[in-house]
Amino acid sequence: MKTWKSLGERRGMVRARKAEFEDELPVGESVRQISRRDFFRFSGVGFAAGLALGCKSKVVEKAMPYLNAREGLTPGVAQWYATTCGGCAAGCGVLARSRDGRPVKLEGNPEHPVSRGGLCAMGQAQTRGLYDEDRLRGPKQAGKAVDWAALDADLQRRFTELRTSGGAIRVLAGTILSPTLRAAVQGFLGTFKDGRLVEADALSAAALAAAYEHTHGQRVMPHYRLEEADLTVGVEADFLGTWIDPVGFTRAYAERRGPDKPRPMSKHIQVESGLSLTGSNADERVRLAPSEAVPFLEVLARQLGLQVEGGTLPTALTAKAQAIAHELEAHRGHGLLLCGLNDPRAQEVVARINHALGHEGTTVDLARPSLQKRGDDRALEGLVREMAEGKVAALLLLGCNPVYEQPMVFGEAFAKVPLRVSLALTEDESAAACTHLAPDQHWLETWRDAEPVAGTVSLIQPLLQPLFATRDAVESFGAWAGRPVPALQALREHWKAALFPRQKALGDFDTFWNAALQKGAAQVEVGPAPRYREGRVEGAPKAARKDGYELLLYAKVGLGDGRHAHIPFLQELPDPITKATWDNYAQVSPAAAARLGLEQGDLLHLRPEGHVLELELPVVVQPGQDDRTVAVALGYGRTAGGKAGLSVGKNAYPWRTFTSGFLAAEASPLQVRRGSGRVDLACTQDHHSLEGRELVREMALAPYLRDPASARPHEQPGPSVYGEHLHGAHRWAMVIDLSACTGCSGCVIGCQVENNIPVVGRDEVRRKREMHWLRIDRYYTGSEAEPGVVHQPMMCQQCDQAPCENVCPVLATVHSEEGLNQQVYNRCVGTRYCANNCPYKVRRFNWWEYPHASELERLGFNPDVTVRSRGVMEKCSFCVQRLLEAKLTAKNEGRELKDGEAMPACMQSCPAQAIVFGDTQDPDSRISQVLRDPKRFLVLGELGIGPAVSYLTKIRNVATDTNQGGHHGA
Repeated sequence: MKTWKSLGERRGMVRARKAEFEDELPVGESVRQISRRDFFRFSGVGFAAGLALGCKSKVVEKAMPYLNAREGLTPGVAQWYATTCGGCAAGCGVLARSRDGRPVKLEGNPEHPVSRGGLCAMGQAQTRGLYDEDRLRGPKQAGKAVDWAALDADLQRRFTELRTSGGAIRVLAGTILSPTLRAAVQGFLGTFKDGRLVEADALSAAALAAAYEHTHGQRVMPHYRLEEADLTVGVEADFLGTWIDPVGFTRAYAERRGPDKPRPMSKHIQVESGLSLTGSNADERVRLAPSEAVPFLEVLARQLGLQVEGGTLPTALTAKAQAIAHELEAHRGHGLLLCGLNDPRAQEVVARINHALGHEGTTVDLARPSLQKRGDDRALEGLVREMAEGKVAALLLLGCNPVYEQPMVFGEAFAKVPLRVSLALTEDESAAACTHLAPDQHWLETWRDAEPVAGTVSLIQPLLQPLFATRDAVESFGAWAGRPVPALQALREHWKAALFPRQKALGDFDTFWNAALQKGAAQVEVGPAPRYREGRVEGAPKAARKDGYELLLYAKVGLGDGRHAHIPFLQELPDPITKATWDNYAQVSPAAAARLGLEQGDLLHLRPEGHVLELELPVVVQPGQDDRTVAVALGYGRTAGGKAGLSVGKNAYPWRTFTSGFLAAEASPLQVRRGSGRVDLACTQDHHSLEGRELVREMALAPYLRDPASARPHEQPGPSVYGEHLHGAHRWAMVIDLSACTGCSGCVIGCQVENNIPVVGRDEVRRKREMHWLRIDRYYTGSEAEPGVVHQPMMCQQCDQAPCENVCPVLATVHSEEGLNQQVYNRCVGTRYCANNCPYKVRRFNWWEYPHASELERLGFNPDVTVRSRGVMEKCSFCVQRLLEAKLTAKNEGRELKDGEAMPACMQSCPAQAIVFGDTQDPDSRISQVLRDPKRFLVLGELGIGPAVSYLTKIRNVATDTNQGGHHGA
């Protein structure tokens, strides 16, 4: 069955784009107008420029002596520290790599009980947030820089007045994962007669906790265990992409995704209106409009015997719900139903279904519930009401940006609060509206802790001294409460008093503390699980709309809620589904685009009913989307907080409103009006076209189990005119399991950070000049309305008979004795013959001096990797610097290199563990075993160039080959 990368490719109508090398010619010249003499003239200029740049790059800058090194620190030798990522509320465990006292790379911590070694794209990019030029340098008062003594004096005077008058003071925070910080905030608020903490999340899951408050008598959020689920059904829940804990969920999900796992392959059914990352990985997918999601769940519940009213759907959707109910019944006790709607009725229906099917205690863990989303929308709505009525005398903002990410009524009410204090790292939209700024420290600069799941506590430790005159939030609240203590002291005191007594494994506190510090996490006891309470589902049934367009707001894998929009790495990360960068847009289905007369990039005016705000957005025509749904991403349209995020996209947060106490916008009736212009999106889905060749393979589980050999391609590798290379002690190779890879793109940013790969910007991406050494190709199969999706990571294939090596006139690309295709930057003069000759289109030409950023931002560069200059060709090297480091360590210790010690950045933090890398010269290595897998195939193996990267056929858990389970051969 045919695969296709985009609608344009499928229809043979790929819009002509400016070629990558088009702008290298003088203005007015074309390829046909260049004479032989001009060719040599231009070539000579390029060669001379290359020599000049080479000379320029050798200028010696002033060296700074390293006089006061930390004890135990060896210059040039990396040190690793176990800590906890503070990029979002998931609380993933990380290992931070520090060189000469500065963190340069983050990896997942395999010993962390929740994330278990994975790390997402946002987590990989956190070092860039640390070295951000737009961070606040110190405190401010009334817009002017002050020192901490002056700020504290003014705030203490105001707080004393409030304590005397009894005025209301509130702290508004995003989910506080840190028990120590929570205790400091509560201690501060306890000094006032009317003080209260309100937690609210931009991407709210408050309805889920509220539903369990009704069904179990306690406001908790279950910790879902996907590794125990034989069947997972997701309803508008992008649990592999952005919902609650995507890294932890991906790690658990991948344990059961494949025919060769220790336990039988699980099945995944996704019900959604827009094609999400999670939906793209499903075995079966059901499309519906946003307003049909709650009725769908009601039908599902009634089919399973629950007394639930409502649930009127079209006949086809009703049949789908009944079929899914039958499958859930067949997997009683080992199934799982997930729902991402912030709707209390929907979440209560799901909670009662999971209880009725016996999922509690297996796939639904209430004994150790999740603490990753503790926001309460009803408390936030109450705070807005209090502020609007002038009842709040002071509001402190911690880890949130409500003026940007909450409904418009918040900003209007916020202006009525006399004392407004922000602890943000940057002067974001909310900080700009505050009277006082008391900037917190970046999580890589401070001591703190986290409890993402009840009973799992982890430490955050600083890797460097604070870069600016900022102060830890724990110290700020302690100072304002009249009990100033250093953050480390506060942390140890809280652990000794509150956490150490909750464990019995270790007898003294210092041993407990040191063990947690070394491992990164510790386990402590928790209270009893809440008990189920019978009752009727609250709320009135919701009717599905039969016509008209509906709005769906969603979050992207790269930007999430938008707090990291100032990090350009994340702006330039191609969305796993649309492959667009540097923008948000309105996604419509191919049928809706045809009905509205729209093409990719056409402008569309959108306004939900009841709103005055109208946004004009470019259109992305998205296969697999519901025909009445218009999907718009959140996290864009920033007006403050960092240069990279300014004027990028439009802010759709104001479209959300409080509905019955919960933030929602889904299912809103939408007024749609076509605009007059169009936008050329920076979209990579048609870049590097491979001219219709079939590059991915997939098949159904049932035929594979009957005959595993059927997954192996029948084609034989093509002949080569060159002899085989003789390899030395090592021969490196990689295998990628397409059944496990979810396309999350964490490997893309991990590779970018590790190898100092520059960001090029929107215009250069439009010219096909993105610099990512690793890309993830997204292929569709089947129809435009119901496509299957396969994600395929693509990097330099390290070919044995590499076509690039044969054409380089200066031997800048050569073959190593360990099987690596090496790029010698000092030799490269930028002829780009190698790029033209590469069948995989994985080589990148550096057009500008991209990496030469500010002095602060350069602190984040990996010193083990050369920073390339303009005019140099570059590409993946299997992270050769890591291979050399592992071999050197083994040599210094007088032993052989062990399997698994050398691994590239893409492999190390892959949440799905989809990548296997190793030495094929070792017959007992894991890579040698995987190379014998019957599902293994080569991309373009018929060319006879011997790639060292191979793939395992994607297996879908369906009985027979369908549009989403066909077998596609190269």
